[in-house]
Amino acid sequence: MNANFTGVVGLLHLALVIWAAVSILGSGETQGQKVLWILLVLVFPVIGLIIWLIAGPKKS
Repeated sequence: MNANFTGVVGLLHLALVIWAAVSILGSGETQGQKVLWILLVLVFPVIGLIIWLIAGPKKS
């Protein structure tokens, strides 16, 4: 793959993870649930983001 394309994909992924973390922290879930969601997104980057988008906490 081209290095420029890989860099753009990496930046896009980083932006999505940051957006997910901010949204999780702003949700009405308990602190423990927030930590678990953020760990899921960080440990399983692509799958974690997909699961979070489908079943994650919503802003209250």
